[in-house]
Amino acid sequence: MPPDETMPVTSVWLTCQQPAREQRRGRYVTDTASHPGRMLPHLAAHAINSYTAPGDLVFDPMCGAGTTLVEAIHLGRNAIGIDIERRFTALSTANIDLALSQAAPGTATAIAGDATRLLDLVPASAVGKVGLVLTSPPYGRGTHGLVTITGTRVQKHSHLYGDRAQGNLAYGGWTRLLDGFAAILTASYELLRPGGTVVITCRPVRRQRDDLIDLPGELLSIARSVGLLPVQRCAAMLAAVRDGQIVHRASMFGLMAVRRSRADGIPVHLVAHEDVLVLRRC
Repeated sequence: MPPDETMPVTSVWLTCQQPAREQRRGRYVTDTASHPGRMLPHLAAHAINSYTAPGDLVFDPMCGAGTTLVEAIHLGRNAIGIDIERRFTALSTANIDLALSQAAPGTATAIAGDATRLLDLVPASAVGKVGLVLTSPPYGRGTHGLVTITGTRVQKHSHLYGDRAQGNLAYGGWTRLLDGFAAILTASYELLRPGGTVVITCRPVRRQRDDLIDLPGELLSIARSVGLLPVQRCAAMLAAVRDGQIVHRASMFGLMAVRRSRADGIPVHLVAHEDVLVLRRC
């Protein structure tokens, strides 16, 4: 079925049939858990396998812990990533080094810098050569993170993206986040080869319990505005499918938020999938 600018093809990716910790076990350094918004390795690998070939160049302008880079080089691709937080580019580099020690056949580089000015950061040789841009934006100020339980006390940690002072888009409000993402996609368009693909993973976000932001719809509009053509809008499962039933893997915080909202009469459901937007440069 050919791409349709008004009605993207839909499909379901069964990407989370193993728990996230099993997807990362032995493949990522322990400190990877300190990043609050890690992409699922199987989701990244599925996108890379579907839209690139061995030897292709993959780019992630907000690479975080380096999931896109690690999965790309394990699959024989080459990869470049950018993150504004130096501690996360260091984490990406550690994960790249681990993959290379395991004989991953590709190469990758993580660059510290502001992706809204990415054309000043990436090698000039990458312009017009990228086969796939694969990324996920921050979902506002924080995510569910991790917890430490001491007796009856539950302490939350590893739930913030980084330093507000550095210009991290997670801290500037939704308008700045969307404007920043538009700048990133505009520059990423220049990196793509003709026919190159952009894959964006995201999900709707609740700013308040009764205020749902359609982040996937907003990002789709931005991607169209910079000249990218929609190809697919997919649902990548964040839950297991067993005997025709969905088995959720929601965190304690996710369960608590849903229960509180339902008690207040707000018909909230557990998130069981990630929206995946697939677009192409002509």
